[in-house]
Amino acid sequence: MKRIVQYTILGGILFFGLFYIYTKWSAADKGDPAPDFEATLVDGSPFKLSELQGGYILLDFWGSWCAPCLKESPKLVALHKKHSKNLTIVSISLEKDAKSWKKVVSKFGYTWKNQIVEQNRFVMLSHIARKYGVTEIPAKFLISPKGNLMETYSFEQIDSLLTNISQVR
Repeated sequence: MKRIVQYTILGGILFFGLFYIYTKWSAADKGDPAPDFEATLVDGSPFKLSELQGGYILLDFWGSWCAPCLKESPKLVALHKKHSKNLTIVSISLEKDAKSWKKVVSKFGYTWKNQIVEQNRFVMLSHIARKYGVTEIPAKFLISPKGNLMETYSFEQIDSLLTNISQVR
């Protein structure tokens, strides 16, 4: 019985290790076209990422159960308020329970239209998260107006970038 438990644990570790490597290896890199995806927004309307091209897009992967995500929420909301003309935010909530995100959205004031909830028993198995190589959250991806993935930036760096762009115009 002890051996069975050991092999089960070893098999689980091996499975998750291989899954992690595959997810990171198969994901798009900086400079690559952002992987397109289709989803349903929380208001029930269809969404396709490629239809947003022409401006900066911030994909924000988060979860209502994730303490670091909740800590970043005020910064995300402030970024949206300051740069809503130059930046489209697409928030993708990775949840086990599709209703959990509502409290967070209300508490912090997520007012942008493009909000997606991906419900899955194993949240990192979300088809959108896998396309971007998300293995932990929070995770942010900035997409250029041409549709390519940019560096991984902090909220402060994104704010600075967009502020500089607005001053040039």
